[in-house]
Amino acid sequence: MTQASPAPVDGAPHPVIGLRREREVLTVALRTNRHVVLEGPPGTGKSTLLRAIAADVGQSVVFVEGNAELTPARLIGQYDPAAVLAAGYVPESFTDGPLLTAMRGSGLLYLEELNRIPEETLNVLITVLTEGEITVPRLGHVRAAAGFRLIAAMNPFDAIGTARVGQAIADRMCRVVLGYQDAAAERSITGAVTAAPADLTALAVRLVRATREHRDVRMGSSVRGAIDLVLLLGGLLEMRGLAGLHAAGARETARDAAHAALSGRIRVTDGVERTAEAVIDDLLDEIWPEDGPPPEADPAEPAEPGEPEPGGGQGKGEGPPAAQAGPESASSLRRDRRAGGARRQTGRREMAARHEAFAEVSPEVGEFDEEAFSALMATDADAAAALLSDLAAATDRELRAAAQRVAARVFVQVGRVGRTRTRGTRRLVPDRRGDGDLDLDRTLDRWDPGRALAPDDLVTRTWTGARRAVCLAVDTSGSMTGLGVAIAAVAAAGVVLTADERLQTSVLTFGREVDVVQRHGQRRAPEDLVRHLVALRGHGMTDLAGALRAVRAQLLPAVADERVAVLLSDCLHTTGDPPETALAGIDRLHVLCPLPTPEAEEAARALAARGGGTAEMVRSVRDLGPALTRLLG
Repeated sequence: MTQASPAPVDGAPHPVIGLRREREVLTVALRTNRHVVLEGPPGTGKSTLLRAIAADVGQSVVFVEGNAELTPARLIGQYDPAAVLAAGYVPESFTDGPLLTAMRGSGLLYLEELNRIPEETLNVLITVLTEGEITVPRLGHVRAAAGFRLIAAMNPFDAIGTARVGQAIADRMCRVVLGYQDAAAERSITGAVTAAPADLTALAVRLVRATREHRDVRMGSSVRGAIDLVLLLGGLLEMRGLAGLHAAGARETARDAAHAALSGRIRVTDGVERTAEAVIDDLLDEIWPEDGPPPEADPAEPAEPGEPEPGGGQGKGEGPPAAQAGPESASSLRRDRRAGGARRQTGRREMAARHEAFAEVSPEVGEFDEEAFSALMATDADAAAALLSDLAAATDRELRAAAQRVAARVFVQVGRVGRTRTRGTRRLVPDRRGDGDLDLDRTLDRWDPGRALAPDDLVTRTWTGARRAVCLAVDTSGSMTGLGVAIAAVAAAGVVLTADERLQTSVLTFGREVDVVQRHGQRRAPEDLVRHLVALRGHGMTDLAGALRAVRAQLLPAVADERVAVLLSDCLHTTGDPPETALAGIDRLHVLCPLPTPEAEEAARALAARGGGTAEMVRSVRDLGPALTRLLG
């Protein structure tokens, strides 16, 4: 479980490429006696970065694998029963665990998978992090040597077997977030490990990076997938007697290698009825068409250790960033996704496989049969909405244009259903500003009994005027295909249509980045909003806190008695701060949870309760009208 050894003088087996900023922050944090948690997806160099820094300062590192079986005794240490029987409870009978080993030896304690460690075990660290000491029964008081530091790592993506790290621990540690490397860094890492030809490395890295962008994938592969893919592909080509990627049969060999190397590393979004192998086939078709040549290797030379890397800062590397790198160079995800949730267009073959009614609605290239679509809408509105949103991203230009025109009309019509005007001039609503009478039920929903009741936990009920400002935030980071896109488009149309002299609206979309599509105080035709949203497909990470702060920025200038956020999301954040920390300035937070899984429903209801609002589960496009009426009526 543990390994304590001095870091080698020359650092990790493979040099750090990139991560200059993160390395500087971590180095200074250790020098100033700070404890740090490194947060990032697999394969972003957390362990490699720590080993490199430990080598620089000449400290030993005690590694601990975090899991549900890591008990306090295993972390701290325990008395050897045989030694106790022979000599009693004397210090010599005690076997130090990794925590005491690091504390006594001026070392770094590295806890992997921090959010998989049981809470009772983490609680042992509270006094250690604050006072640098611990009291062990019968052994006595142990004080950490001057060089002791705790470095923890955690993967923000995993949900199974993980738990939110308690505030008592989080408040005692600095947090450094690592993102995926840029393309040049990943090619450099893969090439350094495999020593493979440039064309194999380029193909593997392109496939791996594409898995992080695919609309049906919740979590893509790390650079480890590219390394395995290169090794498997090279071995299969040699075994089958194929001389490189241009040989006949090389593409099918690449497909076999990709299935083996990547299918277990990617996670298909909940509710998407596709296999990982089907997603990989999609990506291979796009990168290397069946009747086309293999993709050419990138002509740019990969970054070498210690040299500037083209993207500027992410990855396993230590070279200074390129001089031209702007503020966004701190995150390769921002560079790679600065176009937002732009949708990959879909071919007719894939459309036919996904939708039974496709051939009836579009029997020929460029043709959209509105009568057939109307008949489908009358019998199965969800199937029709899913088909229409996918047709709006068809590779067939004429079909795509026709579908976008129909979507603008149909989704706006559906958004009108259930719309009502607010009656009266004042009403009794939940309030998070502390005015009015205590709403005990909502307060108990928000309060965590494991901590003291804070003023921010209190929910009261107060009378409010009719002037309201509402901002809709649409999550485009997950499975934004088919019905999910339709639900988002209808929601946006419904919110905009509800606006009048007493209700001001704004709309934004978000994943890791935020895109404001209708600003507060401006009016945009609902048809334009629908066209914008049907052109989106989600991918990447979810920063709910960042979205809520952007919502607050839209709501604050409003002249209104109540500022309301409506969040269309599964509420499963994968990056950024916890969303409940970003509720300041929002009087009420409602949640529309599209196509909910049990996990998403639980998260949506908990966040809505924290925001003093209501969570509505949206399982059909026709659920949206009544849901918006209940929330905004």
